[in-house]
Amino acid sequence: MNDVSIAIVNWNTKNYLIQCLKSLEQTVKHLKMEIIVVDNGSADGSVEWIREEFTKAILIMNPVNLGFAKANNQAVTLSKGRYILLLNPDTEVKEGAIENLVAFMEGHQEVGVAGAQLLHSDGSKQNSIASFPSLATELLNKGFLRWLFPSRYPGKENTYSGPIEVDSVIGACMMVRREAIDQVGGLDEDYFLFLEETDWCYRMKQEGWKIYHVPQAEVIHFQGKSVEKDKKRAKVEYYRSRYLFFKKHRGTWQGVVLLAGVLIKLGMELFSMALACLLTCFSIKSWRKKFFTYTYLLWWHLKGCPEGMGLNPQAKSLEHGAKRVC
Repeated sequence: MNDVSIAIVNWNTKNYLIQCLKSLEQTVKHLKMEIIVVDNGSADGSVEWIREEFTKAILIMNPVNLGFAKANNQAVTLSKGRYILLLNPDTEVKEGAIENLVAFMEGHQEVGVAGAQLLHSDGSKQNSIASFPSLATELLNKGFLRWLFPSRYPGKENTYSGPIEVDSVIGACMMVRREAIDQVGGLDEDYFLFLEETDWCYRMKQEGWKIYHVPQAEVIHFQGKSVEKDKKRAKVEYYRSRYLFFKKHRGTWQGVVLLAGVLIKLGMELFSMALACLLTCFSIKSWRKKFFTYTYLLWWHLKGCPEGMGLNPQAKSLEHGAKRVC
């Protein structure tokens, strides 16, 4: 059995994928690993490059984008490692990162998931820890909550000398114990993108597994490269995932309060951005983008949150009959 199976889900991020795979070759030296790349219908030559230049990887080819959860579950089903590492293609693994995660998991059998410290390309810290969604985290400013209640809402603002127990970690680099998966099951495929790993960690905690952030394992994360070309639809997927998490784990009344709060916030953001754009004659590109994004999100809500307005190509093809999520 391999020490670790590394699952990478790719969607049109060829250049970053190449960099990611090369970093694994250069930095993972003392572990027996297998690499499973699941391609979600890329059209940028990713598959051809892997077939020609990185033949050691196990390649799964999907005809369309099946989403993060379903694609990772395909890799998990095929994997043979004692640990499964979910790794984004837009990452670069630093020396010793994977070994540090495995060593921590080996020494702490009660831990089901361990996440790395994600870094920007300049070395500054990214948020690598995610608190379970609540009305406070979704309706208030997350940075303010982390500053005001650092022990309850840990984040990048604090320096940790060693691993700390957390609610959940960011799925760009998270190591999962096979026994935990066998007990809890795979990622929930009702999520297409965003919060799948948070839901997974929530379910693992319910079964008694612990979740840890390991700051000594460092991974550069170039963040959001697969969705940056269609941010408004990506935002729809994020909102959709929030509502799904609340529906599953928070109950009806909290879901209603969340929806009302989100609509109020969106309305205020759209009004302020519309005013700013009018005062500047729509000359500032970043403001124009925000205005159109807020308009799209509000329109999606007013239509009843149909799935077909997000990134899921299967939902798009059935847009007029797609089920509602809010």
